[in-house]
Amino acid sequence: MIRFANFVKLHRWIVATVVILLIAGTTGIVRLVRAESKLPTVEVKRGEFTENLPIRGEVKAQKSIVLTAPSGTGQMQILKLAKTGDAVKEGDVVVQIDITQLQNQLDTRASELKQSEREIDGAAAQAKMTEEQDATDLAKAKFDVQRAKLDAGKQEILSQIDGEKAKLVLSDAEQSQREAEQKQKSNKTGNAAAIASKRLKQQKALFDVNQAKSNIERMTLKAPVSGIATVLTHWMGPGQQVEWREGDSVWPGAGVMELPDMTTIQIAARVDEIDRGRLQVGQRARVHVDAVPDTEFVGVISEISPLAKSDFSGWPIVRNFDVRMKLDNNDQRLKPGMSASLRIAVDNIKDAIIIPAEASFQKSGRNVVYVARSGGRFEERTIEILKRNGGTLAVASGVKPGERLFTKDPTLQPEEKK
Repeated sequence: MIRFANFVKLHRWIVATVVILLIAGTTGIVRLVRAESKLPTVEVKRGEFTENLPIRGEVKAQKSIVLTAPSGTGQMQILKLAKTGDAVKEGDVVVQIDITQLQNQLDTRASELKQSEREIDGAAAQAKMTEEQDATDLAKAKFDVQRAKLDAGKQEILSQIDGEKAKLVLSDAEQSQREAEQKQKSNKTGNAAAIASKRLKQQKALFDVNQAKSNIERMTLKAPVSGIATVLTHWMGPGQQVEWREGDSVWPGAGVMELPDMTTIQIAARVDEIDRGRLQVGQRARVHVDAVPDTEFVGVISEISPLAKSDFSGWPIVRNFDVRMKLDNNDQRLKPGMSASLRIAVDNIKDAIIIPAEASFQKSGRNVVYVARSGGRFEERTIEILKRNGGTLAVASGVKPGERLFTKDPTLQPEEKK
């Protein structure tokens, strides 16, 4: 009797436990259904799937004029500088470099030129005085010779001794004349050489003055054509490029300002060598310029560099290819240097099953979706992803067009409170 009573109690306990579990399970399903009924869903669609390669680029002009700091003048300092985006006309001053040091050099060279000119005048005056003195000395020598000849011609009426004396005087006079002639010739040559030397010094001083003036003129960079000013950048340190600013020291030959031809605007970008094989000339792309958010531009790849270039702006060093793209629709608001995002179509599937990426979840190394069923239920399925394109997936298997998928994992949603 006792065993039977125990059996009855055990049976009742088991039944009660099963009932409680069923009630708890039923309550859990209701809570899950209520929770799921509030989760957003999306529809599986069939259509054309385009895989885009996203890369960053910037607006550039295919043709432009770069203004550089003049060479041969040493270190310089930028005094005034037009700003990027300024509209300039032909002849406008866009870069002014400090000329204080050059002006001092010009003043020194001009002083040296005046000194050389005074030296030439002094040498010419001295030469004239010497020539006049030599001419006087030579005339006197010639007069002495003529008088000595007259005295020597009286030898027939003079004594033999006086005749010999007259001959000696004539000989001395003739020697003095020859010496005077030689001195005149020598002084003339010497004076000409001295003046020529002074003139060479004056020409050198004049060249230095003209060179200093030219250097000063080259410190003012004017726009050779009308356009939009673009201040160029220079390296300030590893991975740091900044625009030139007023007060910066600039070295000879450094590019300071660029005047682009706005009719040749294009997009320049660099693509990693891993993605180089997915691109080819003629591929279409959509371009979004950060500074012109209300317009989407369309373009085509016009050029891809045949050789990769090393990019030292970061570590590890990567190798990139330059890509150029022409735009179908230009815009006056586009300015060189503006950043842009490009989406280049690298693959296309005409008839694909498409779902949003937010409807796919990772579970135990699998890609799964949760298909919505009637009554708020769901079905977990494993899918095979064929292609990814940002927020869109092309699915090879696992779902059908028209089905609706949860965009939030229903198994992770908290139960509703009663």
